[in-house]
Amino acid sequence: MTGWTEEDVPPVTEGTLAVVTGANTGLGLDTTRVLAQRGATVVMACRNQDKAAAARQGLIDRGVDPGRLRTASLDLADQGSIADFADGLPDGRIDLLINNAGLMAVPRSVTADSFETQFGVNHLGHMALTLRLLPRLNATPGARVVTLTSMGHRPGRIRLDDPNFRRGRYNRWTAYFQSKLANMLFTAELARRNEGRGALSLAAHPGYAATELGKDTGIQARLLSVADRLAAQPSAAGAWPTLRAATDPAAVNGALYGPRRLVSGAAVHETPSRTARRTDLAVRLWDLSLDLLSPAKVTDPLA
Repeated sequence: MTGWTEEDVPPVTEGTLAVVTGANTGLGLDTTRVLAQRGATVVMACRNQDKAAAARQGLIDRGVDPGRLRTASLDLADQGSIADFADGLPDGRIDLLINNAGLMAVPRSVTADSFETQFGVNHLGHMALTLRLLPRLNATPGARVVTLTSMGHRPGRIRLDDPNFRRGRYNRWTAYFQSKLANMLFTAELARRNEGRGALSLAAHPGYAATELGKDTGIQARLLSVADRLAAQPSAAGAWPTLRAATDPAAVNGALYGPRRLVSGAAVHETPSRTARRTDLAVRLWDLSLDLLSPAKVTDPLA
């Protein structure tokens, strides 16, 4: 398969609206930049509004049309914030939802709704956001949901009996791998359940890209910074799989895109892990997630 880089991203239809979570830094910022340059209006959905405003101004300083950049408050660790964000979006079309924001290998903590933070933000937060916006996505011809995963989905396992690590010893990497496998299973199950109803569901992973993910954890932050300088590709290149999933006219529902050389290179179609292709596990995770989200009044529009 021919690989994609930024130069392969086509212009988008005038009036296209994209929502990008975690748009103020790294992959999200580069995804926002390219989509806006191609003609989309991008809602930069970010937790920290000061950082969002600074990121928006930085893009404007680089020549991006300010009329194509909006900022909005979204905290994926708080189901109330997710509901407020979804309700606050202006009526009308939503062409692209880029579930980009995430945490990596952070110390044990819980969200406002008492979910383990990585599972709660990376998976449950984005699932709740997607389900709240799905009717509008399905009403928009050609709409897509792109969910960011990582190579970490491959060693991942879903703790169906204890996804929030209430029992036993917490391991930050085990929790991260679980959340990234959950992203893949959610992508696949959304594609299956929503087939023929409208929006496509796709996944992307950046390989090894220099981002801010996981860099607030002491000695780990210093080690990751050294590794980034030695081996990581720029975040702009890490965004290529996301951009391909979002804009490739030939994209197939449920597909995963990643770098050609696993950790770097042009974006190509990639086969998920065997575990990520288990429909039975995807169904069980979907049902479990809805149960966990029910106190926040998140419902399944496909039921």
